[in-house]
Amino acid sequence: MCNESNGISFDFCSIQGIIGGFLPESLDWLVFLLTAITLSFLVINALVLSTAIYTWFERRVLGRFQARLGPNRWGPFGLLQPIADLLKLISKEDLIPDQADRIVFSIAPVVFLVPVLLVVSVVPLGGDSFLGRLNIGVLFIIAVTGLNTIAIFMAGWASRNKYAMLGAMRGVAMLISYEIPMALAITAILLISGSFALTTIVNSQSVFFALVQPIGFFVFFTASLAEMSRTPFDQIESESELGSGYHTEYSGMKYAIFQLAEFMAPIVTAIIITTLYLGGTRGFDPIPGQLWFVLKVFLLVFLMLWFRATWPRLRIDQIMSFAWKALFGLALFNLVLLTIEVQLLQDGEGKLQTDDLWLMSAINWGIALLIFVMMAVFKSPNRHGINAQVSSTASIGLKLEDK
Repeated sequence: MCNESNGISFDFCSIQGIIGGFLPESLDWLVFLLTAITLSFLVINALVLSTAIYTWFERRVLGRFQARLGPNRWGPFGLLQPIADLLKLISKEDLIPDQADRIVFSIAPVVFLVPVLLVVSVVPLGGDSFLGRLNIGVLFIIAVTGLNTIAIFMAGWASRNKYAMLGAMRGVAMLISYEIPMALAITAILLISGSFALTTIVNSQSVFFALVQPIGFFVFFTASLAEMSRTPFDQIESESELGSGYHTEYSGMKYAIFQLAEFMAPIVTAIIITTLYLGGTRGFDPIPGQLWFVLKVFLLVFLMLWFRATWPRLRIDQIMSFAWKALFGLALFNLVLLTIEVQLLQDGEGKLQTDDLWLMSAINWGIALLIFVMMAVFKSPNRHGINAQVSSTASIGLKLEDK
């Protein structure tokens, strides 16, 4: 069962060989099943443990950004705070509103969590280090992550709460809007690599795609923040007007599953960005590729956290306007630009050499800097109107003081 042609990875084969040593050959189906269960158990627990550590890390770092301590009571440096939070959520009563659709209400958190776990199964963590080898890995990720839209709408609709429903409607509108520029950015990657397979995309990055197409990287990274509802795009859970958005009515373990998926999302998103734009496990010897991969993921997670601590929350109309008026146009321009460059620079076999990628990087960075400068100078929203309003308000205040 375990060979190169059937698409099963080396790690799967290693564990299958260990388990197969204790069972007769006639029970190959049982060996295969136990191997899959073992790998799934390891991956799920590794992600859950990483998420628990990340929740502590995020709260500590946000505390430092805001000149406070953050969690510091449970365990040394507050390291046991995630366990305390889990015990608190487990002990809370699991309530379901009387008018809620109990079945949909109960399965919505699971539908929200499962896609986050499935994405990691196709991410290559080395030459043969992944759970499943798919030649359409990119399409798999796009399809699976799209289930979050359904889960959010299920949670809001099943709650029979107008605030939860409004939060779900905002979430669906945001997710659909930002998936379009994200898909266009991914299409540009497919043009350069010439493959849907994540392994091929990683191997094609003799120059990181974040350098080759900075506009595409900016579009994908920004759209990812919106897809996760992270600051400054966290209008789905705007507590000042919607309570807690689509999961307002959730409590206990159901609420804990939503929070687990939301805090796991930055890690998984950083893994995807590392694979698509930062060369995956590619790095410099003698540091192992897996260590490079973890370092890149950590830097991306910290960057997302930095944005959360720095940027203010946008209004929902600003969020939607930014998706359609800014990111969509940038994604289309990036796709057309790369199509022209690939057509001009590729060799007879339809491939791009390292020198071609460096030339594309120089051209695209120059164009990107020009575009961003033009956006900053000419597209500042209501620049003069805001100044005029401030001046008018100040003059009215002075007149009132005179009276």
